[in-house]
Amino acid sequence: MFIPRVPNGLARAAVRFRPAAFVGTFVALLLAAAIVSACGILLETGLRASVPADRYAKAPVVVAADQRVHMTVGRGESEVDVGALVPDTARLPESLVDRAASVPGAATAIGDVGYPVRRDGAPLTAHGWGSAALTGTRLITGEAPRTGEVVVPAGTGARVGDTLALDTPAGTGRFRVSGTADAPATTKNGTGTGTVWFGDREAVKLSGHPGRVDAIAVLAAPGTDTATLADRVRASVGRTAGARVHTGDDRGGVEDPGLANAEELLIALGGSFGGVATTVAVFTAAGTVALSVGQRRREFAMLRAIGATPGQLRRAIACESLLIAPLAGALGCLPGTVLAHWWFGQLRDKGAVPEAVVLHVSWLPLSIATATTMLTALAAGYFAARRPSRTEPGLALAQSAVEQPPYGWIRTPLGIAALVGGIALAGVAAAGSGEDAANAALGVVMLFMLAVGLLGPLIARLCAAVIGLPLRGAGASGSLAAANSRTNSRRLASAITPIVLAMAFSSTLVFMHTSEERVIARQQRDAVVADHVVTAPGGLASDATARAAATPGVSTAVGLLRTSVLVTVGSGDERMMRNAPAQGVIGTGDALTGVQDLDVRTGSLDGLRPGTVAIDTTLADSAGRTTGDRLELRLPDGTRASPKIVAVYGRGLGTGLVTLPAADLETRVTAPYASELLVRATPAAARKLAALGTVTDTSGYAAARDRDREFNAWANTVMAAVLGGFAAVAAVNTLVMTVLDRRRELTLLRLVGSTRRQIMGMIRWEALLVTVAGAGLGTAIALATLNPMMKGLTGEPPYVPPVLYGTFVAVTLGLGLAAATIPARAALRGAAARP
Repeated sequence: MFIPRVPNGLARAAVRFRPAAFVGTFVALLLAAAIVSACGILLETGLRASVPADRYAKAPVVVAADQRVHMTVGRGESEVDVGALVPDTARLPESLVDRAASVPGAATAIGDVGYPVRRDGAPLTAHGWGSAALTGTRLITGEAPRTGEVVVPAGTGARVGDTLALDTPAGTGRFRVSGTADAPATTKNGTGTGTVWFGDREAVKLSGHPGRVDAIAVLAAPGTDTATLADRVRASVGRTAGARVHTGDDRGGVEDPGLANAEELLIALGGSFGGVATTVAVFTAAGTVALSVGQRRREFAMLRAIGATPGQLRRAIACESLLIAPLAGALGCLPGTVLAHWWFGQLRDKGAVPEAVVLHVSWLPLSIATATTMLTALAAGYFAARRPSRTEPGLALAQSAVEQPPYGWIRTPLGIAALVGGIALAGVAAAGSGEDAANAALGVVMLFMLAVGLLGPLIARLCAAVIGLPLRGAGASGSLAAANSRTNSRRLASAITPIVLAMAFSSTLVFMHTSEERVIARQQRDAVVADHVVTAPGGLASDATARAAATPGVSTAVGLLRTSVLVTVGSGDERMMRNAPAQGVIGTGDALTGVQDLDVRTGSLDGLRPGTVAIDTTLADSAGRTTGDRLELRLPDGTRASPKIVAVYGRGLGTGLVTLPAADLETRVTAPYASELLVRATPAAARKLAALGTVTDTSGYAAARDRDREFNAWANTVMAAVLGGFAAVAAVNTLVMTVLDRRRELTLLRLVGSTRRQIMGMIRWEALLVTVAGAGLGTAIALATLNPMMKGLTGEPPYVPPVLYGTFVAVTLGLGLAAATIPARAALRGAAARP
C-alpha cells in the first residue's frame, strides 16, 4: 500500500477516496458555524446599533441624562457594573439649559420636553414652542404661545381665539389657541400631526415633572465646529451627575428610548444565549468529529501496522480537519446569516427593535464562526487521535476489533467532578430562595450537561443495562439490541448525548414559560375581585378615578398606574438590579382591598400611603426584606427611594411585584395616567362608566393582560427551537453516522442467518433505547434545573403540560427511529444474501 510522503497526503487521499466518511462531520461543523455566526451577527448589531437623528437633526449637540442606574459588585479587577436601564426616562435639571446656552459657540439651547396630553379623549403629544426650531415648524396664523395659551396644527378645526380643554399630566386645564402651525408630517416618534405646543416654561410645568427637561438641544453659532462645541458643553454641564453629551448618531438614541432596550436585548441574545448556544454547538460538533475518528480505528490500525508513525497519523487527522472545517464553516455562515436576518426581522416586527436599526453583517462574526469550527475540529481530532497514534503497531489491529473501555484517565475524573458539582449546586439552589436560587439553577443545567458529555460511555452502559433488561424479553431482535448496546457503549453515548442536549434545553426554556404563565394566569384571575375593569388606549383621563367614584351605584373605584421600578436583589457578588413591575394605587390601601385581593401574608394594605410600599413575597425573598424594613429602590426615572414595607403579599406575579401610592410615581413617569380602573358597581352604573373607556369584566381584563406577555412566550419558543432544533439535527446526524458505520456488522449478521426482519427489529429496539435514555436524562436535567428556578421566580414547582411534553417525547422517538431505520435499510440492500 502506498503511503504518500507529503505530510497531508494521507488526509487528501482519505477525503478524495472516502468522502462519505466525512459527511457527518461536515454537517456537524456546518450547523455549528450557522449557530455561531447567527448569534455573532446579533451581538455585533447590538453593539453597533444606532438610530439616525430625526428630531435633533438640526442640533449638533444634545445633552441628556444617563439612562442607566449603575451598581458595581466585586473588587479590583473583578469589579463589574451590574446596573440597569431606567424603566422610564431620566431627566435633567431645567437650570442646565441656560448654562449650555452660555458656552462660547452656542447660538441657543432648547430645553426639550415631550409628553402625552388628551383633547376629548384623543391622544396628542405636547412640546414647548421653542422646540419648533428643531423640526422646522412655522406659524401659519396667530403668534407664539404665552402662559395659558397653546398652538395647534392647522386643519384641526381650532382657530385663533378658541378655547380648548386639554388633559395634561399636571391636570385638566383650558387653554386659548394663540396660533396654528404648519406641522410637518408624522415622524417615527409621532411628532407633527397630533402635536400641540405650549410656551417653553409652561410646557415644563405641565409635563408632570416641573423643573426637569428630557433633553437639551444645543444649536451652534456659524463657524463653530461640532467637536469643539461638544467639548465646551461637556465642560460646562458635565459636572452635573448623570449628564451626557451626544453628537452624531448618538443623538438618535436620545429621541428614541427604544434603542437602549433593543441594544440590551440583542446583546443578551447574541452574548448570553449565544454563549450557551455556541457551547452546545461546539460540544456537539467536537463529539461528532471524535466519533468520526473513532469509527476509522481499523484504518488507523492498518496504517500503524504497515509502518505509519504516530506523527503521521496526527498530522493526517489535523489536515483532514483543515480540508473540511474551513469549507463547512464558510458554508455554515450562509444559513447563519439567513437565521439572523429572520430573527432580527421578527424582533423588529414585534416592536422590540426600532425600525431605523439595521442588521450589521460584517466579516468579523463570520470569520469567528469559521475559525471556531476549525479550532473545534482540530482540537477534537487531536484528542481523538491520541489513542490510535500511540498504540504499538502489533496491538493496533487487535485493539481496533474490540470496544474501547468506557472510561478515560482524563474525561472520567472531570465528568465525576462535573456531576458532583451539579448535584451540589442543585442542593444549593433548592435550599436558596428568590434570585439566588434562580441564578444557581442556571449553572445546574450546564454542569449536568458537561457530566453527560464526559461520562457518556459510562452512562450509556448503565442505561443499556437498565433498559436492556426488558429488551431481552422481546425476542431475538431485543436480545441482540441489548447485547449490542451494552457492548458498544461509546457508540451508544455518541447518539444519546445530542438527544439529551435537545431535550434538556428545550424543556427548560419551554416549561419555564409554561410554569410562569400558569402562576400568572391564576394569580390574575384570583386577584381581581372588582365587578368591572375600565381601560382605554394610552391610559385613562387624569380625573377618571374621581369621576368613577362619583358615579351613582359605584361603591369603590381604584385607578392603577402601571410602570416598573428597579430593586436590588441577591446578595454579595450576586447582587443585581431587577426590573420589577409596579402598580401605583390611585386611592387608599383600604379601597384597594375591595377590588384587588393581593393575598396579603404579613402586614396590612391599610397603611399604604406616600413613603410606604407593599411587595410580593418572591421579591421580598430575593431582596432579603420583610414587613417593617426599608426597601432600597429606584423609581421609574432613576430617583433613589427607600419606602417602608407595610405589607408582603403573594399574588404579585399576576398584578405587580411592587405596590406604591400613585402619588410617589406620578412625577417620575412620562405618562402619569391610570392604565386601568377597578370598580365595584351595579350593572346600571357600569353602563355609565363607558364614557371613561372600555368596560369589561374580569375575564376580558385577564385576556388583555395575557397579550402583554406574548413577546416573552415567542422569545422563549424561538430560543428553544434554535437550540433544540440544532441538537435534534445533530442527534439525527450522529445516529445516521453510527448506523452506516455498521455495514460490516449488519452483513455479518445476515451471513450467520439473521433475517432482515430480525436485523431491522434490532435497529428499532436500539433506536428506542437511545431515544428513551436520552429523553429520560434530558427530562431529569430539565427538572433539576426548573425546580429551584421556579421556586425562586414563582415560589411554586414547575408546570409541565402533559400534551406538550408528550409531543416532545413523540418527536424525539420519531426522529430517533427514522434516523436509525432509514440508513439501516439502505445498508441492508448491499448485504450478502443468506446462504
